[in-house]
Amino acid sequence: MTSLAWLIPAALTLGMMGLAAFLWALRSGQFDDLEGAKWRAISDDNDRMAAESDRSRADDV
Repeated sequence: MTSLAWLIPAALTLGMMGLAAFLWALRSGQFDDLEGAKWRAISDDNDRMAAESDRSRADDV
């Protein structure tokens, strides 16, 4: 029984910390642009980086 006296408050504390972290993320705008995040995740950065390196090489010449 004494272990429950420690585990229940520990579980409640961790739950409150998780809720506080979620509410902080919600208020700071972490979930505002879900559509943009989806497209950034699947975009091909190699094309953009290749175009930038081509431009920098053209500037050097």
